Amino acid sequence: MKRSSWARVGTLVTALAASTVLLAGCAGGSGSATDASEVTTGLVGEQPDGGEPVSGGSLSYATYNGVSSLDPADRQDGGATGGSEMAAIYDLLMRYDPETREYRPQLAQSLTANDDDTVWTLRLREGATFSDGTVVDSAAVRWSIDHYLEKKGTHTQVWKASVADVAAPDASTVVFTLKQPWNEFPILLTTGPGMVVAPSSTAGGKFTPVGAGPFTVEKFASQDELVLTASPTYWNGKPHLDKLRFPAIVSEQAKLDALHTGGIQAAYLRGAEVVHNALEAGDVGYVYTVNMGGVGNINQREGRAASDERVRKAIVAAFNPETFNQRVEAGYGTPGSDMFQDWSQWHGDVAGTGYDPEAAKKLLAEAKADGYDGKLTYVGLNDPATQQSALAFQSMLQAVGFTVDIVYTTSINDLVKTMYVQHDYDIGYAGFNILEESPFVRMYGNFYSESTSNVLGYENPEMDALLGKLQTAPTEDERRAVLENIQTVVNETAPVVVVNAGKYFIPWSKNAHGITPSADGIMLFGNAWITSDSAS
Repeated sequence: MKRSSWARVGTLVTALAASTVLLAGCAGGSGSATDASEVTTGLVGEQPDGGEPVSGGSLSYATYNGVSSLDPADRQDGGATGGSEMAAIYDLLMRYDPETREYRPQLAQSLTANDDDTVWTLRLREGATFSDGTVVDSAAVRWSIDHYLEKKGTHTQVWKASVADVAAPDASTVVFTLKQPWNEFPILLTTGPGMVVAPSSTAGGKFTPVGAGPFTVEKFASQDELVLTASPTYWNGKPHLDKLRFPAIVSEQAKLDALHTGGIQAAYLRGAEVVHNALEAGDVGYVYTVNMGGVGNINQREGRAASDERVRKAIVAAFNPETFNQRVEAGYGTPGSDMFQDWSQWHGDVAGTGYDPEAAKKLLAEAKADGYDGKLTYVGLNDPATQQSALAFQSMLQAVGFTVDIVYTTSINDLVKTMYVQHDYDIGYAGFNILEESPFVRMYGNFYSESTSNVLGYENPEMDALLGKLQTAPTEDERRAVLENIQTVVNETAPVVVVNAGKYFIPWSKNAHGITPSADGIMLFGNAWITSDSAS
């Protein structure tokens, strides 16, 4: 049942259904895609039969980047930014099943909506406790959400724009009253707001990771290694794995090499060439694809060159996604100027503006005639992969008459500070990673005029109104129609360069079983097991 029709029915799932893990059967079977390169979301590779789950051993998962905090509210709640680690410690109230495209209760017992999707009632699982022995009750859920909002977690702005009230009528019930209808509301409970942190976590004045997830923290070295130990009090039973490790491995090829040599048992891969290599090698795992995985951020704030719409349009018209794919992604990316490409369920009839160098030259000449000097500052990270991106942008923009200076930052923290805090840039390469399961959340974050995540400085009342319609659209067809209108506005105002979709791959060793995907590439390990003694 697709999301538009299961909002009220499909989310009423019992605890029994929640404890039936998506991959418990799939990962132990022998099903595979005909051509892994054509899969956009789903399982790939030939997985040997894992037999009955066995207990013992450890599994090491090299994620995209090592976590710097164990508090989900510290923007550590996305698939590429600590979400799998946080879910292992705190669990999720809800998880997303990418195979059926339904939200299923995880730490929750059930979630149901009223007739117009404005009131959602969540029932908590009886007997669930935190690792400190306290009960997971409605007061704890409210406290955890308040903590997340007070610390301005990733989805704070979407939550505050959407949720009018959170009530706890009894110890096992939480009622969410929304400001407007939204049948995708469960997506927020698959990420930070749904990672329930115990109130005791801040009792000593310093944050301590106390959760109700399948694992507890044994060792944590920021951005180096996180080691978790199986929790004997987990609501779904003690995990099969004794330990779950998250080593920090920076190089994507190094992650893949470590997977192939047995140094790790799972890896998070984003680079198009490395993803291609892993798929070509026949690796088993989970593929998922996001819209606008690569974009050129254009700073259009007052005083910047791109506050002139002609400059923005010239930047967009000067950029050839296919050229970028060949130079930066070795030809293995998913290039295109459509916000939602033809593989997406949200693909419509309105295409992106596309590559047009002659139009770019004409627009730039008009801006220069009015006094613009043609200069742009590109800001990027000082490492080989991102340098390739910078040079590709510079080459294409200078080919139509821009002068592009490249400024390299020494760390990701400096890059974030320069672009997202100081806004001291004209253009830079990043990703919006718009999810198929809920396009609204990140569209709102990146395009809404008053969004604190709006790195573009984009302000457009028509776009703001369309984002409101996107959230409340009751059917997939109506949502798709709104997204076509959004593509039209983007074509007319050129706030961003659409470079490509992002195809990401989480491969695991063939002796790893029961790994469960959720939304945004968050992986769940509460039911995972290892079938040989090669794990370390």
